[in-house]
Amino acid sequence: MFKFKLIHQDKKTAARRGEIQTNHGMIETPAFVAVGTAASVKSLTPEEISQTGTQIFFVNTLHLHLRPGEKIIKKLGGIHQFMNWQGPIISDSGGFQVFSLAREEKVKLVRITGDGVEFRSPWDGKKDFLTPKKSIAIQKDLGADIILCLDDCTPYPVSYQQAKISLERTHYWAEKSLEAYKKLKSRQALYGIIQGSVFKDLRIASAKFITSLPFAGIAIGGVSVGESKEEMRKVLNWVVPLLPKEKPRHLLGVGEIDDIFALIKAGVDTFDCVMPTRLGRMGHILIKAQNSKLKAQNFTYDITKAKFAADRKPLDPDCDCYVCKNFSRAYVNHLFRGRELLAYRLATYHNLYFINRLLKKIRQAIKEENLEKIEKEWLD
Repeated sequence: MFKFKLIHQDKKTAARRGEIQTNHGMIETPAFVAVGTAASVKSLTPEEISQTGTQIFFVNTLHLHLRPGEKIIKKLGGIHQFMNWQGPIISDSGGFQVFSLAREEKVKLVRITGDGVEFRSPWDGKKDFLTPKKSIAIQKDLGADIILCLDDCTPYPVSYQQAKISLERTHYWAEKSLEAYKKLKSRQALYGIIQGSVFKDLRIASAKFITSLPFAGIAIGGVSVGESKEEMRKVLNWVVPLLPKEKPRHLLGVGEIDDIFALIKAGVDTFDCVMPTRLGRMGHILIKAQNSKLKAQNFTYDITKAKFAADRKPLDPDCDCYVCKNFSRAYVNHLFRGRELLAYRLATYHNLYFINRLLKKIRQAIKEENLEKIEKEWLD
């Protein structure tokens, strides 16, 4: 069962409130999607993930395919049973990970063809060939509620000609993904992906092509790959007005605090980002800058600094999460300086709670038609 319901449209912006009904529960939108690469949001249990207000998270198709393997996960009851999470899950196609790992020289790309991408595993060096058909088959075995078609994620910077070739490949793979999806008779919701880099005509062409196909939802890819925030926002302004209002829209890989208001005002329903969890593991704590005396940069401060060693205040005095109600900055500082594993757990918990608390405020603000007031409170 998959259904999107538009509940409220903001009168001043393209922001909207909605509900996405999936086989494993309902998602209130706009919603933040946490990233759980290997069927795990690092350091947190599924129960703790839920306590932070997280409604849905990403699992990584490529990583799970390479280990432990989708057949093992299917045998053990699917991804929800495997990791004991009964809420909604979205899986990617694996394409972005192949290209991003190749850029980091962790994966050796062998060749890219019209049929797919051949690469060597970063763990055992074995050759693998990822095609639209194979990606859909893997994701069906994993059993996520929402799945993505295979796309060619264009890097940045890129020439217009290369972006056009990549776009044509993405469109061809989208059709092949749909063919495979229909043959497998999947009950999952399949999203198509819009590409086109930072070129307006390519983005518009991609939006028109992908929306002409019978996808359950639309994802916008190829952003947050090195382009400026201004360029990312231009892409949204070109693309989102062309998307059907009755389908959910997901923005891939974006989610810094100042980006959140921009993407929601543009009309995005869900978005994913590694920022809160990755920063948490590094000791960077999210806090509303205006309410702190820490001179927080980009809504974060570094709890590992010596000045917090005897600070009895919570991580964020305005936060009511489990961590902020029970532990001091001094204690979390001590944990990080001693490299205690609990440090990563507490910081990650708070950061996820912080993001989800903000999204809850934004959903309420859209309902009450005061989104710009909330944005001013947070960003000015």
